[in-house]
Amino acid sequence: MTAQTFQPIAPRPAPTRNSGPLAWIRSNLFSDWSTALMTLIIGSALLYLVPQLLSWAIFRASWLPNFEACRVDGVGACWGVVTEKYRIILFGRYPFEQQWRPLVATTLMLGLLVASCTRAFWRVWLLGAWVVVLSLFFMLMYGNVLGLSKVETDRWGGLPLTILLSTLSMAMAFPIALVVALGRRSNLPAIRTFCTIYVELIRGVPLISVLFMASFMFPLFMPQGFTIDVLIRVLVGITLFAAAYMAEVIRGGLQAVPKGQIEAAATLGLSYWQTQGKIVLPQALAMVVPSIMNNFISTFKDTSLVTIVSLYELTGALSLALNSDSDWRPFKIEGYLFIAMIYFIFCFSMSRYSIWVEKQVNRGRQR
Repeated sequence: MTAQTFQPIAPRPAPTRNSGPLAWIRSNLFSDWSTALMTLIIGSALLYLVPQLLSWAIFRASWLPNFEACRVDGVGACWGVVTEKYRIILFGRYPFEQQWRPLVATTLMLGLLVASCTRAFWRVWLLGAWVVVLSLFFMLMYGNVLGLSKVETDRWGGLPLTILLSTLSMAMAFPIALVVALGRRSNLPAIRTFCTIYVELIRGVPLISVLFMASFMFPLFMPQGFTIDVLIRVLVGITLFAAAYMAEVIRGGLQAVPKGQIEAAATLGLSYWQTQGKIVLPQALAMVVPSIMNNFISTFKDTSLVTIVSLYELTGALSLALNSDSDWRPFKIEGYLFIAMIYFIFCFSMSRYSIWVEKQVNRGRQR
């Protein structure tokens, strides 16, 4: 019997970490030679551009509301235009001494929006809170009650007008889009045809045309002496425009629901509305959350087009502030960057909230 000699197994290399910053860098920035090359090229460009951008925007910038200081050689960005004109940018043509009213109204509206996006506040009383806050918003903005001076809607502007138009148009467009999407899949030819004509007619023209028709053409068809406020006409136009696009998004989700589930619901004796409310719509809406939020973000940014009908929201208020003062007009880039930062904060917040909602509604599919 021969003795067997023990042969140790050669040591294996330690396993690489698949979590942490180094692992993320290895897998996303240097996973292969082409990715590593692009990482080096983009990184080099950032190393060259970022210091110059920081120098222009921060280190050499002028923050004082003095346009003469901004014209000195070697001065970078002139943020003094924001320091000098921020009240006009944020509140438009609203009376200067009464601008505390849109500030309070906007704060209440933003607080309500945050509460509406928080699960802990999803209670029945939230509907009452919407009624109360909207009433306070219009009471503060319009006035003519409780000793507040009257301010016509054509003097509303800036951030309050942007928040008002985007919030109300989104809130009203969603139920309209839901009904239109169901109508396009209806078995009744009249309803299906009407919904199809509405969607194709609205999607066939740009939003500017809709706003132009609502503001200038629609009053021509009204009886003599009967007028509708321009703010209401613009709000209705944006709502109908957003609802047409959102209806197609929801219809795509409805078509993605397997037909077998609808047949199973019919077998169980569920009515049409019971089937849609308990089986079809929950699944369809969960699948199109990113697209719906994309529509919301687009609507929020499209409010900038109301300037063509003399309603000066954020972008229009900036043009109003600079066009009336030639001394600050050369520094409009800094003003538009300030406006872009505001839009980015709101749009980025909506996109992150969309990701959270998507995770919540798809928990049952996660493994």
